[in-house]
Amino acid sequence: MLRHIVFMKFKTGVDALQVEDLEKSLGSLPGKIDEIKGFEFGPDILKSERSYDFALAASFTDLDSLKSYQIHPDHLPVLQKVRSLCEAILVVDFEWP
Repeated sequence: MLRHIVFMKFKTGVDALQVEDLEKSLGSLPGKIDEIKGFEFGPDILKSERSYDFALAASFTDLDSLKSYQIHPDHLPVLQKVRSLCEAILVVDFEWP
């Protein structure tokens, strides 16, 4: 299995309605993209100085499944939305048994 972790730091001025819209867009993806085996996301609750604002954790069978997800036509507009809201994005992909 492969785990895809994304940390998002929002731009100054991103409001609750924009975050709610992002959550709705992200929540629609598992029903549209068969490669997604697990999909969790949400805002940071600690809000420490080291915290990012939002995280996504997705599971895929293998690297090929992740690559298919990344170019899937339903994922691309959501990715654009993420990029438009964020000043920084961190990503880690790793395999586990």
